[in-house]
Amino acid sequence: MSASKARYEPLASEDCGTEGGGHTYWTKHKSRIMVGVGTAGVIFVVAVVAVITGFVRGQGQQNDYSHEKDSTYWHNVAQSELEAALRDRQRGVAKNVILFLGDGMGPTTVTAGRILAGQIKGKHGEETVLSFDRFPYTGLSRTYNVNSQVTDSAASGTAYLTGVKTNQGMLGLTAKASRGHCNTTHQAEVHSILRWSLDAGKSGGVVTTTRITHATPAASYSHSADRDWESDARIPVEQRACVDIASQLIYNNTDISVILGGGRASFYPRDYVDEHADADQATRYLRREDGKNLIQDWQDNKKNQEKSYRYVYDRSGLESVDAAHTDYLLGLFNQGHMMYEKQRNETKEPSLAEMTAKAIQILKKNENGFFLLVEGGRIDHGHHSTQASLALHDVVAFADAVEKATQLTSPSDTLIVVTADHSHAFAFSGYASRGNDILGINMVGEKLSLGSDNKTYTTLLYGNGPGFLVNRENVTLQDTHDPLYRSQAAVPLASETHGGEDVAIYAKGPQSFLYSGVHEQNYIPMVMAYASCVGPYGGSAQKKCARNEAVVTHAGPQQNTKQNVSDSGAETLASLAVLILCSAVSATTR
Repeated sequence: MSASKARYEPLASEDCGTEGGGHTYWTKHKSRIMVGVGTAGVIFVVAVVAVITGFVRGQGQQNDYSHEKDSTYWHNVAQSELEAALRDRQRGVAKNVILFLGDGMGPTTVTAGRILAGQIKGKHGEETVLSFDRFPYTGLSRTYNVNSQVTDSAASGTAYLTGVKTNQGMLGLTAKASRGHCNTTHQAEVHSILRWSLDAGKSGGVVTTTRITHATPAASYSHSADRDWESDARIPVEQRACVDIASQLIYNNTDISVILGGGRASFYPRDYVDEHADADQATRYLRREDGKNLIQDWQDNKKNQEKSYRYVYDRSGLESVDAAHTDYLLGLFNQGHMMYEKQRNETKEPSLAEMTAKAIQILKKNENGFFLLVEGGRIDHGHHSTQASLALHDVVAFADAVEKATQLTSPSDTLIVVTADHSHAFAFSGYASRGNDILGINMVGEKLSLGSDNKTYTTLLYGNGPGFLVNRENVTLQDTHDPLYRSQAAVPLASETHGGEDVAIYAKGPQSFLYSGVHEQNYIPMVMAYASCVGPYGGSAQKKCARNEAVVTHAGPQQNTKQNVSDSGAETLASLAVLILCSAVSATTR
């Protein structure tokens, strides 16, 4: 039957009921839909109906949640997620790999950040989907290290970048070394996925909102018996046979194409006048004692090699960089850490998303591909201060950076992984009503929630930290949205601690399905190496990589296999079209 002669019964609301969900109509008219529309037609129908549905639902219903009382809505939400989960696992080789690291972004932080992202947009918040929430594969990472139940960012960074777990406080070294002892580092060095990628002819970059010599970024390029040895001034005199982290970055890693973050003070001598210094940052203790200006040395190195390069120190400088004609970029936007997103001076400092975009634009010029590490580092710092507002606004900025990377790359050749190094002693408490202010006082409806001491409390609390008070305050009159407000804590500590629970892994792109399940943290870079055929899985390595995968086909003629896949795809799309039509009918009848 031709499309012009096909006759269908109108789609009635009963066909889309709780028990039907479009199933009744689909069963009755499946063959006609398949013949009359075809795969291309279904794609068109899906696109058109999706637009119509969005339009109908958007009319005055942005903040109307009445549809959530309809069981069909929840069945359709689940069906949509099921359709995504049933898609074929994506194999192939990852030309590019991007690792997004939310420092301290444990499960509770993700949930609270998600709600805040929605509430910023005027929604309840709980239903909000962060950019990486849409990634098809998720798993869990076990974060303990060799000598500590709860890890720090140096040991964890070594694990998820080099594939080797180590001791607390050490970078790029095995647990054979001892923290703070330079003479124990001999033959204990291990290399990272960044170095593996560079050695394979790919481009590499490191982007962070912390000092570029801080634990997470440093784990990608340095080998240090102590994470605190960021400049020579920080190394005890008796241990100075070891090279400081800033020097390792500039002199031992000249092939890193993009370096963006904070931490200028570790790169110039004590007597250097930083004309762009932030007077509020006390960073003199980081300044160098060897008299070297590493920023100038970096520029001289690129000039001598006749490379196209730029050094920038503010947002306008970054914006002016012509990615097409720049192969090397060094950007140090503060003498210490960059500012929290909530407090960021937009005329001076770029956002994490802006730095990520510029890095990708430069790195993607390499036809061999690239590896990029992007850290949202100040999430962790906000938690250490029990200042939840600062931490969570940085989660939102971090999610924006992930979204930007998704827009600038293709899932067909780019593996994107989002994870955390550790969690925090951060709690989501009480029985607040839906849409309750995530940074505010816990309330059920219009009623304030009270503790057994008859005092109010916020939904977000800490197990320990500087928010502790001997006599707990009633927070009713507190401005809990003030970025400097410290959430209450149960145990007094000058700095709140990390948490030891597993953290999430989110992944999309080639071989991303390998992250499903519960894994040791050091598993993370090994999958990246396997997917991109570098390091232990590259060149002359005996281990096979994704490029060596056998193509598995079903028995029977190849033509029939392709036809089956085509028919299956058409059927899935047609079914989805009916599902979306049901959603439209449901929306118009409310």
